[in-house]
Amino acid sequence: MEYEIVKNPMGLIEFTLNQGEKITAEAAAMVFIKGNLKTETRMRKGGFLKSLKAAALGGESFFVNEFIAEEDNCKLGLTGNMLGDIEVIDVNEEFIVQSGSFVGSTADLTLDTKWQGFTKGIFGSNLFMLKTVGTGQMFVNAWGGILRKDLQSGEKMYLDNYQLVALSSTAEYRVTKHGSLKTTLFGGEALVLEIIGPGTVYIQTKNIMEFVRALIPFLPKRN
Repeated sequence: MEYEIVKNPMGLIEFTLNQGEKITAEAAAMVFIKGNLKTETRMRKGGFLKSLKAAALGGESFFVNEFIAEEDNCKLGLTGNMLGDIEVIDVNEEFIVQSGSFVGSTADLTLDTKWQGFTKGIFGSNLFMLKTVGTGQMFVNAWGGILRKDLQSGEKMYLDNYQLVALSSTAEYRVTKHGSLKTTLFGGEALVLEIIGPGTVYIQTKNIMEFVRALIPFLPKRN
């Protein structure tokens, strides 16, 4: 299997699959197919309850599509629903993932939900996040660009609550206040995510909530 990310920041990922190779993707992620590529729609691995959890709690689709090459040199184009980069993450350990960022994965990797607790309602306000199960490659989409940051043991970084795309399970994290009361009231940075290494962090450069707020003055007013 080969792949190429094309047209970032409004990107898609183009796969070249040989006979027997397959990719699992979110519903509606497919852009194009070329060649003898069979599509099978199924529940997520793990059966009905795991599919229901990912859909109801993690914000993902109940069903996924599996694309299986029945000849060599098949082409498959996938994209996400966010206006930004697509990135490939090599998953050799558990990652937690922002809801909505997952585009697809290689065959041995799937998603489950992860309870974050009331004090770790990260990625905005979600208490249930997605976590990877198995190993392989995961394809994610985000708002704006995607940056990778590697933290050494004990090294800290702070992120705005809406900027995290994915985080390896080796890192510790907590939601904390940033700055003084004045910063909280007027600076727009009330809560941040404190991450402590070792671990790998994937960050999105744009904040969807700030984008929504920027649009509000231009929306029609109701009489």
